[in-house]
Amino acid sequence: MGVKLKHRWSIGHNYLAGITAGAWWRLLRENRFAVDPAYWHRAAFITAASLLNSYYCRGEERRYGQAVEDVEITRPPLFILGHWRSGTTLLHYLLAQDTSQFAFANTYQVVNPCTFLSTEDVNTRRFARMVPSMRPMDNMELSFRTPQEDEFAPLLLTFRSLYLGVSFPRRAAHYSRYLTFRDVPRAEIEEWQAEFIRFCKKLTLKYDRALLLKSPPHTARIRLLLEMFPDARFVHVHRNPYRVFQSQRHYFDTAMWYTYLQKPDPTKTDDGILRRYTALYDAFFDDRPLIPEGRFCEVRFDDLQRDPVGEVRSIYEKLSLRGFKENEPQLQSYVDSLSDYRKNEYPPLDEESRRRVAEAWARSFEKWNYPV
Repeated sequence: MGVKLKHRWSIGHNYLAGITAGAWWRLLRENRFAVDPAYWHRAAFITAASLLNSYYCRGEERRYGQAVEDVEITRPPLFILGHWRSGTTLLHYLLAQDTSQFAFANTYQVVNPCTFLSTEDVNTRRFARMVPSMRPMDNMELSFRTPQEDEFAPLLLTFRSLYLGVSFPRRAAHYSRYLTFRDVPRAEIEEWQAEFIRFCKKLTLKYDRALLLKSPPHTARIRLLLEMFPDARFVHVHRNPYRVFQSQRHYFDTAMWYTYLQKPDPTKTDDGILRRYTALYDAFFDDRPLIPEGRFCEVRFDDLQRDPVGEVRSIYEKLSLRGFKENEPQLQSYVDSLSDYRKNEYPPLDEESRRRVAEAWARSFEKWNYPV
Protein backbone atom coordinates (compact mmCIF):
# COMPACT_ATOMS: atom_id res chain seq x y z
CA MET A 1 0.00 0.00 0.00
CA GLY A 2 2.81 2.39 0.88
CA VAL A 3 4.49 2.03 -2.51
CA LYS A 4 1.26 2.86 -4.27
CA LEU A 5 0.63 5.96 -2.20
CA LYS A 6 4.14 7.32 -2.65
CA HIS A 7 3.30 8.38 -6.19
CA ARG A 8 -0.07 9.93 -5.53
CA TRP A 9 -0.78 13.56 -4.86
CA SER A 10 -3.75 14.85 -2.89
CA ILE A 11 -4.39 18.51 -2.24
CA GLY A 12 -6.59 17.55 0.65
CA HIS A 13 -3.67 16.14 2.64
CA ASN A 14 -1.07 18.88 2.13
CA TYR A 15 -1.13 21.29 5.04
CA LEU A 16 0.95 23.89 3.15
CA ALA A 17 -1.89 24.55 0.70
CA GLY A 18 -3.07 27.47 2.86
CA ILE A 19 0.24 29.31 3.22
CA THR A 20 0.58 32.89 1.97
CA ALA A 21 3.11 33.87 -0.70
CA GLY A 22 5.37 35.80 1.64
CA ALA A 23 5.41 33.00 4.21
CA TRP A 24 6.05 30.39 1.50
CA TRP A 25 9.02 32.37 0.20
CA ARG A 26 10.44 32.65 3.74
CA LEU A 27 9.97 28.94 4.35
CA LEU A 28 11.72 28.03 1.12
CA ARG A 29 14.54 30.44 1.87
CA GLU A 30 14.87 29.01 5.38
CA ASN A 31 15.38 25.61 3.74
CA ARG A 32 17.66 26.94 0.98
CA PHE A 33 15.00 26.23 -1.68
CA ALA A 34 15.95 22.56 -1.42
CA VAL A 35 12.86 20.91 -2.90
CA ASP A 36 13.71 17.59 -4.54
CA PRO A 37 12.70 17.19 -8.22
CA ALA A 38 10.21 14.44 -7.40
CA TYR A 39 8.18 17.05 -5.51
CA TRP A 40 8.45 20.06 -7.82
CA HIS A 41 4.83 19.59 -8.89
CA ARG A 42 3.80 19.83 -5.25
CA ALA A 43 5.83 22.99 -4.72
CA ALA A 44 4.34 24.48 -7.89
CA PHE A 45 0.81 23.93 -6.60
CA ILE A 46 1.66 25.44 -3.21
CA THR A 47 3.20 28.45 -4.97
CA ALA A 48 0.09 29.06 -7.06
CA ALA A 49 -2.20 28.62 -4.07
CA SER A 50 -0.07 30.97 -1.96
CA LEU A 51 -0.73 33.87 -4.33
CA LEU A 52 -4.48 33.48 -3.93
CA ASN A 53 -4.10 33.02 -0.19
CA SER A 54 -2.23 36.31 0.08
CA TYR A 55 -4.96 38.13 -1.80
CA TYR A 56 -7.72 36.76 0.43
CA CYS A 57 -5.63 37.24 3.56
CA ARG A 58 -5.36 40.98 2.96
CA GLY A 59 -9.11 41.20 2.48
CA GLU A 60 -9.84 39.20 5.61
CA GLU A 61 -7.53 41.36 7.69
CA ARG A 62 -9.29 44.52 6.50
CA ARG A 63 -12.71 43.05 7.19
CA TYR A 64 -12.15 41.14 10.43
CA GLY A 65 -8.81 42.29 11.85
CA GLN A 66 -10.12 44.61 14.55
CA ALA A 67 -12.99 42.30 15.45
CA VAL A 68 -10.54 39.46 16.04
CA GLU A 69 -8.31 41.66 18.20
CA ASP A 70 -11.32 42.61 20.33
CA VAL A 71 -12.34 39.01 21.06
CA GLU A 72 -11.96 37.83 24.65
CA ILE A 73 -11.78 34.07 25.20
CA THR A 74 -13.80 33.70 28.39
CA ARG A 75 -14.68 29.99 28.22
CA PRO A 76 -11.81 27.66 29.16
CA PRO A 77 -10.83 25.36 26.27
CA LEU A 78 -10.70 21.58 26.54
CA PHE A 79 -7.47 20.07 25.21
CA ILE A 80 -7.27 16.47 24.00
CA LEU A 81 -3.80 15.07 24.65
CA GLY A 82 -2.13 11.86 23.53
CA HIS A 83 0.58 10.52 21.26
CA TRP A 84 -0.14 10.13 17.56
CA ARG A 85 -2.11 6.95 16.82
CA SER A 86 -3.29 6.62 20.42
CA GLY A 87 -6.95 7.38 19.78
CA THR A 88 -6.92 11.18 19.88
CA THR A 89 -8.92 11.43 16.65
CA LEU A 90 -11.65 9.09 17.86
CA LEU A 91 -11.92 11.01 21.13
CA HIS A 92 -11.94 14.31 19.23
CA TYR A 93 -14.78 13.14 16.98
CA LEU A 94 -16.77 11.85 19.96
CA LEU A 95 -16.48 15.02 22.05
CA ALA A 96 -17.14 17.19 18.99
CA GLN A 97 -20.68 15.80 18.85
CA ASP A 98 -21.57 18.23 21.66
CA THR A 99 -22.05 21.20 19.35
CA SER A 100 -24.15 23.08 21.89
CA GLN A 101 -21.13 23.38 24.19
CA PHE A 102 -18.00 23.02 22.04
CA ALA A 103 -16.58 24.43 18.83
CA PHE A 104 -13.69 22.71 17.10
CA ALA A 105 -11.21 23.68 14.43
CA ASN A 106 -11.97 21.82 11.22
CA THR A 107 -9.74 20.69 8.37
CA TYR A 108 -10.34 23.77 6.25
CA GLN A 109 -9.73 26.20 9.09
CA VAL A 110 -6.43 24.79 10.32
CA VAL A 111 -4.98 24.78 6.78
CA ASN A 112 -6.33 28.27 6.03
CA PRO A 113 -5.83 30.19 9.28
CA CYS A 114 -5.44 33.54 7.50
CA THR A 115 -8.55 33.33 5.35
CA PHE A 116 -11.18 30.93 6.71
CA LEU A 117 -13.50 33.63 8.05
CA SER A 118 -14.04 34.96 4.52
CA THR A 119 -13.44 31.94 2.27
CA GLU A 120 -14.65 28.84 4.10
CA ASP A 121 -18.29 28.80 3.02
CA VAL A 122 -17.47 29.12 -0.66
CA ASN A 123 -14.31 27.03 -0.90
CA THR A 124 -15.55 24.07 1.12
CA ARG A 125 -18.29 23.65 -1.47
CA ARG A 126 -16.14 24.46 -4.48
CA PHE A 127 -13.25 22.13 -3.63
CA ALA A 128 -15.02 19.43 -1.58
CA ARG A 129 -14.11 16.70 -4.08
CA MET A 130 -10.41 17.45 -3.71
CA VAL A 131 -10.44 16.02 -0.19
CA PRO A 132 -10.54 12.21 0.15
CA SER A 133 -13.51 10.87 2.11
CA MET A 134 -11.23 8.87 4.44
CA ARG A 135 -7.86 9.40 6.06
CA PRO A 136 -5.24 7.21 4.35
CA MET A 137 -3.69 5.84 7.55
CA ASP A 138 -6.82 4.67 9.39
CA ASN A 139 -9.92 5.11 7.21
CA MET A 140 -11.50 7.60 9.60
CA GLU A 141 -13.89 10.08 8.03
CA LEU A 142 -12.25 13.13 6.45
CA SER A 143 -13.67 16.29 4.93
CA PHE A 144 -13.22 20.03 5.15
CA ARG A 145 -15.79 20.01 7.98
CA THR A 146 -14.39 17.24 10.19
CA PRO A 147 -12.46 18.08 13.38
CA GLN A 148 -8.76 18.52 12.78
CA GLU A 149 -5.67 19.12 14.89
CA ASP A 150 -4.85 22.78 15.35
CA GLU A 151 -1.06 22.35 15.04
CA PHE A 152 -1.20 23.35 11.38
CA ALA A 153 -2.55 26.86 12.00
CA PRO A 154 0.35 28.35 14.01
CA LEU A 155 2.75 26.28 11.88
CA LEU A 156 1.73 28.22 8.78
CA LEU A 157 2.10 31.51 10.61
CA THR A 158 5.33 30.95 12.56
CA PHE A 159 7.12 27.80 11.21
CA ARG A 160 7.42 26.68 14.86
CA SER A 161 6.40 23.05 14.43
CA LEU A 162 8.11 19.69 14.25
CA TYR A 163 5.79 18.83 11.33
CA LEU A 164 7.97 20.90 9.02
CA GLY A 165 10.67 18.33 9.68
CA VAL A 166 8.48 15.86 7.78
CA SER A 167 8.26 18.06 4.71
CA PHE A 168 11.95 19.01 4.98
CA PRO A 169 13.52 15.88 6.55
CA ARG A 170 17.07 17.13 6.04
CA ARG A 171 16.34 19.77 8.70
CA ALA A 172 14.23 17.56 10.94
CA ALA A 173 16.58 18.10 13.88
CA HIS A 174 16.00 21.86 13.67
CA TYR A 175 12.21 21.57 13.67
CA SER A 176 12.07 18.83 16.32
CA ARG A 177 12.77 21.48 18.99
CA TYR A 178 9.22 22.68 18.61
CA LEU A 179 7.69 19.48 19.92
CA THR A 180 8.37 20.51 23.52
CA PHE A 181 9.74 24.07 23.02
CA ARG A 182 12.39 23.22 25.61
CA ASP A 183 15.61 25.14 24.90
CA VAL A 184 13.80 27.39 22.40
CA PRO A 185 14.36 31.17 22.78
CA ARG A 186 11.55 32.88 24.65
CA ALA A 187 10.86 35.19 21.73
CA GLU A 188 10.03 32.22 19.50
CA ILE A 189 7.77 30.74 22.18
CA GLU A 190 5.88 34.00 22.51
CA GLU A 191 5.54 34.30 18.74
CA TRP A 192 3.98 30.83 18.59
CA GLN A 193 1.70 31.58 21.53
CA ALA A 194 0.52 34.85 20.02
CA GLU A 195 -0.45 33.24 16.73
CA PHE A 196 -2.10 30.31 18.48
CA ILE A 197 -4.19 32.68 20.58
CA ARG A 198 -5.10 34.70 17.49
CA PHE A 199 -6.30 31.54 15.77
CA CYS A 200 -8.39 30.69 18.84
CA LYS A 201 -9.83 34.19 18.78
CA LYS A 202 -10.92 33.74 15.17
CA LEU A 203 -12.64 30.47 16.07
CA THR A 204 -14.32 32.17 19.05
CA LEU A 205 -15.49 35.03 16.85
CA LYS A 206 -17.04 32.53 14.44
CA TYR A 207 -18.67 30.19 16.97
CA ASP A 208 -18.82 31.90 20.39
CA ARG A 209 -18.46 28.57 22.21
CA ALA A 210 -15.79 26.85 24.31
CA LEU A 211 -13.03 25.45 22.10
CA LEU A 212 -12.31 21.74 21.83
CA LEU A 213 -8.68 21.56 20.73
CA LYS A 214 -6.64 18.52 19.77
CA SER A 215 -3.04 18.19 18.70
CA PRO A 216 -0.67 15.39 19.76
CA PRO A 217 2.28 17.82 20.17
CA HIS A 218 0.28 19.66 22.86
CA THR A 219 0.89 16.60 25.06
CA ALA A 220 4.44 17.92 25.46
CA ARG A 221 3.39 21.57 25.98
CA ILE A 222 1.18 21.59 29.07
CA ARG A 223 3.28 24.32 30.63
CA LEU A 224 2.85 26.63 27.62
CA LEU A 225 -0.87 25.90 27.29
CA LEU A 226 -1.45 26.82 30.94
CA GLU A 227 0.40 30.10 30.42
CA MET A 228 -2.19 30.98 27.77
CA PHE A 229 -5.24 29.34 29.34
CA PRO A 230 -4.81 28.91 33.12
CA ASP A 231 -8.33 27.46 33.51
CA ALA A 232 -8.06 24.97 30.64
CA ARG A 233 -9.18 21.37 31.03
CA PHE A 234 -7.28 18.37 29.68
CA VAL A 235 -8.20 14.80 28.76
CA HIS A 236 -5.40 12.39 27.89
CA VAL A 237 -5.89 9.16 25.94
CA HIS A 238 -3.24 6.43 25.96
CA ARG A 239 -2.86 3.13 24.14
CA ASN A 240 -0.72 0.00 24.25
CA PRO A 241 2.75 1.23 23.22
CA TYR A 242 3.33 -1.72 20.91
CA ARG A 243 0.17 -0.82 18.96
CA VAL A 244 1.22 2.83 18.87
CA PHE A 245 4.57 1.87 17.39
CA GLN A 246 3.00 -0.34 14.71
CA SER A 247 0.43 2.29 13.81
CA GLN A 248 3.10 4.99 13.59
CA ARG A 249 5.05 2.86 11.16
CA HIS A 250 1.93 2.55 9.03
CA TYR A 251 1.29 6.29 9.33
CA PHE A 252 4.71 7.13 7.92
CA ASP A 253 4.17 4.74 5.04
CA THR A 254 0.80 6.25 4.09
CA ALA A 255 -0.18 9.78 5.08
CA MET A 256 3.31 11.20 5.31
CA TRP A 257 4.03 10.63 1.62
CA TYR A 258 1.57 13.38 0.79
CA THR A 259 3.62 16.04 2.55
CA TYR A 260 7.27 15.48 1.62
CA LEU A 261 9.20 18.15 -0.25
CA GLN A 262 12.49 16.29 0.24
CA LYS A 263 13.00 12.56 -0.05
CA PRO A 264 13.04 10.91 3.38
CA ASP A 265 15.34 8.15 4.58
CA PRO A 266 13.03 5.24 5.51
CA THR A 267 15.80 3.57 7.50
CA LYS A 268 15.48 6.35 10.10
CA THR A 269 11.73 5.95 10.63
CA ASP A 270 11.87 3.64 13.65
CA ASP A 271 14.51 5.73 15.42
CA GLY A 272 12.42 8.84 14.90
CA ILE A 273 9.27 7.21 16.27
CA LEU A 274 11.09 6.00 19.38
CA ARG A 275 12.78 9.35 19.96
CA ARG A 276 9.65 11.49 19.55
CA TYR A 277 7.56 9.33 21.85
CA THR A 278 10.20 9.53 24.57
CA ALA A 279 10.59 13.30 24.25
CA LEU A 280 6.83 13.84 24.24
CA TYR A 281 6.13 11.77 27.34
CA ASP A 282 9.16 12.99 29.27
CA ALA A 283 7.72 16.49 28.93
CA PHE A 284 4.19 15.27 29.70
CA PHE A 285 5.17 13.52 32.92
CA ASP A 286 7.23 16.54 34.00
CA ASP A 287 4.39 19.02 33.47
CA ARG A 288 1.34 16.94 34.33
CA PRO A 289 1.46 18.03 38.05
CA LEU A 290 1.00 21.66 36.95
CA ILE A 291 -2.64 21.00 36.01
CA PRO A 292 -4.98 21.91 38.92
CA GLU A 293 -7.07 19.21 40.55
CA GLY A 294 -10.31 18.48 38.72
CA ARG A 295 -9.07 19.72 35.36
CA PHE A 296 -7.37 16.56 34.08
CA CYS A 297 -8.51 13.02 33.38
CA GLU A 298 -7.24 10.01 31.45
CA VAL A 299 -8.87 7.33 29.34
CA ARG A 300 -7.53 4.09 27.89
CA PHE A 301 -8.07 3.70 24.16
CA ASP A 302 -9.29 0.12 24.62
CA ASP A 303 -11.97 1.32 27.06
CA LEU A 304 -12.95 4.16 24.75
CA GLN A 305 -13.33 1.77 21.85
CA ARG A 306 -15.32 -0.76 23.87
CA ASP A 307 -17.76 1.73 25.44
CA PRO A 308 -17.51 5.16 23.77
CA VAL A 309 -20.65 6.62 25.33
CA GLY A 310 -19.77 5.41 28.82
CA GLU A 311 -16.23 6.75 28.62
CA VAL A 312 -17.40 10.14 27.37
CA ARG A 313 -19.90 10.25 30.23
CA SER A 314 -17.03 9.58 32.64
CA ILE A 315 -14.98 12.41 31.10
CA TYR A 316 -17.87 14.84 31.62
CA GLU A 317 -18.16 13.78 35.26
CA LYS A 318 -14.44 13.94 36.03
CA LEU A 319 -14.02 17.36 34.42
CA SER A 320 -17.33 18.74 35.75
CA LEU A 321 -18.62 19.41 32.24
CA ARG A 322 -22.31 20.14 31.82
CA GLY A 323 -24.81 18.89 29.26
CA PHE A 324 -24.00 15.22 28.79
CA LYS A 325 -27.62 14.10 29.04
CA GLU A 326 -28.71 16.61 26.39
CA ASN A 327 -25.85 15.55 24.11
CA GLU A 328 -26.21 11.78 24.63
CA PRO A 329 -28.69 11.12 21.77
CA GLN A 330 -26.40 12.80 19.21
CA LEU A 331 -23.37 11.02 20.65
CA GLN A 332 -25.11 7.65 20.49
CA SER A 333 -26.19 8.30 16.92
CA TYR A 334 -22.59 8.99 15.93
CA VAL A 335 -21.35 5.87 17.71
CA ASP A 336 -23.98 3.81 15.88
CA SER A 337 -22.69 5.18 12.58
CA LEU A 338 -19.29 3.61 13.33
CA SER A 339 -20.65 0.08 13.50
CA ASP A 340 -19.07 -0.93 10.19
CA TYR A 341 -15.70 0.65 10.91
CA ARG A 342 -12.74 -1.73 10.99
CA LYS A 343 -9.37 -0.94 12.52
CA ASN A 344 -6.13 -1.61 10.72
CA GLU A 345 -4.64 -5.01 11.47
CA TYR A 346 -0.88 -5.50 11.68
CA PRO A 347 1.30 -8.61 11.81
CA PRO A 348 3.04 -9.30 15.15
CA LEU A 349 6.08 -7.18 15.84
CA ASP A 350 9.41 -8.90 15.40
CA GLU A 351 11.34 -9.59 18.59
CA GLU A 352 13.99 -6.93 17.98
CA SER A 353 11.36 -4.21 17.53
CA ARG A 354 9.50 -5.38 20.63
CA ARG A 355 12.70 -5.21 22.62
CA ARG A 356 13.50 -1.69 21.43
CA VAL A 357 9.99 -0.42 22.18
CA ALA A 358 9.91 -2.07 25.61
CA GLU A 359 13.25 -0.53 26.58
CA ALA A 360 12.66 2.95 25.15
CA TRP A 361 9.09 3.30 26.43
CA ALA A 362 9.37 1.38 29.71
CA ARG A 363 7.95 4.31 31.67
CA SER A 364 4.66 4.19 29.76
CA PHE A 365 4.33 0.41 30.06
CA GLU A 366 4.72 0.72 33.81
CA LYS A 367 2.65 3.86 34.31
CA TRP A 368 -0.43 2.56 32.48
CA ASN A 369 -0.01 -1.15 33.27
CA TYR A 370 0.50 -2.45 29.75
CA PRO A 371 2.10 -5.90 29.53
CA VAL A 372 5.66 -5.97 28.22
